[in-house]
Amino acid sequence: MLLFRYEPSSDYQPNEAEINKQNQLWGAFIGNIALMEKLVSTHQLGFEGAQILANKTVVQGPNMADKQLLGGNMVVTVNSLEEATQIAIECPILLLGGTVEVRTITPMTISQL
Repeated sequence: MLLFRYEPSSDYQPNEAEINKQNQLWGAFIGNIALMEKLVSTHQLGFEGAQILANKTVVQGPNMADKQLLGGNMVVTVNSLEEATQIAIECPILLLGGTVEVRTITPMTISQL
């Protein structure tokens, strides 16, 4: 799984041309992974949400860790963590100062629940 993080900025808002360019870069990035038949799923996260803490307190808004928001995720089918890392190196979020975390995932079965 690839996890996409970025640091939001209230000081800078991209213009329409910059947004269009980012959309093109993301489309090419995701499209290339799909063409390699390695894309399982991908999701961009919205800006609304809530956090439920251990004491069952509800805090409105997404979690920010180290001033970064989790912006989305992608599940890919690869043979190794190194292969997923090579895919992640091409991610457009890196051009914006964001980060990509590469993680293994373990599917859960009903018998584990």
